[in-house]
Amino acid sequence: MIGSLVSPALRARVRGFALPIALAFGRAGFTPNTLTVAGFGISVGAAVAAGAGAWTAAGLLVIFGGFFDLFDGALARATNRVSRLGAFLDSVFDRAGEAVLYLGIAIGSLAAGFQLGAILAAAAMAASFMVSYARAKSESLGFTPGTRMANVGVAPREVRLVILTIGLIVAGAAGGVSLVDCGNLFCIDEEWGPGNVPLAASLFLIAMLATITAIQRIVHVTRQNPPESADLPAGDQHQ
Repeated sequence: MIGSLVSPALRARVRGFALPIALAFGRAGFTPNTLTVAGFGISVGAAVAAGAGAWTAAGLLVIFGGFFDLFDGALARATNRVSRLGAFLDSVFDRAGEAVLYLGIAIGSLAAGFQLGAILAAAAMAASFMVSYARAKSESLGFTPGTRMANVGVAPREVRLVILTIGLIVAGAAGGVSLVDCGNLFCIDEEWGPGNVPLAASLFLIAMLATITAIQRIVHVTRQNPPESADLPAGDQHQ
């Protein structure tokens, strides 16, 4: 198995940290599904902040929303409310949150005249979605069931969120993203705004690591003994 930068032991420690907070939410009347929706709402808030050029606020909201992603699963397990519907909603809202977040970054970059930032945001989103799709499709076909696919590849969602958070916060602390027109798309000269480099670097790193992770998951699946194709729906045999 190709290991993730987030080890199973680290995942277990983080879940242990999240458990008492998740139980507190449960006592306050929250359900796992309401925490899932709340996490998506935080992602929307981060996207709005990024679109407005409030990069530091966007970064802080990204990491805050990432914690909510821990709480819904922890609460579901602790209260024996794990369900297929909950898993479905969690996955769908996670993808929707990523989509609106990268869209917000692209809008904020374009508003600042930083076209490369918008392009890199689109690339990071596409690569991230390939990571998630590789896991979802492989598990639906019987490969690497349970949570084990999360341990395959160098940059699962948690790693990508940390990189993005750092890039956004540093970009904001450096004075934000801006660009004086220098006559070319990349504008690699002194006219780059101070926040452009950390934002562009984080998005580029996410795109590259997510692409590598998707490839690692594809390789991992191809090395397994495949289920019998006769058991698959006809439309799934050659997708």
